[in-house]
Amino acid sequence: MKSIGQTLRELRESRGLLLREVGASLSIDPTLLSKIERNDRMPTKGQVNALSEFYEDKKHEVIIAWLSDKLVYEIQDEDLALTAMKVAEQKIEHLKTYKAQ
Repeated sequence: MKSIGQTLRELRESRGLLLREVGASLSIDPTLLSKIERNDRMPTKGQVNALSEFYEDKKHEVIIAWLSDKLVYEIQDEDLALTAMKVAEQKIEHLKTYKAQ
């Protein structure tokens, strides 16, 4: 269960890239990328889309890490967080079934 920051850092380091190289490729400030990798800042959807395209072979891993971090951040202090997540999962399944019809 890696955070978006851990995921991005591991992907970058496994490719032997520097923050400034990734930043230059995506037109994202390396300082901002560093904050994201340290989990000091949550990337925007646009930044996640750019990063997931950059690490295209791990695209889903990047998006899942970001979405799960967003969900956890939003509801982590709620007493009924786990129950709400289970209900949300059921709602998503229902919507997917409904849209498929």
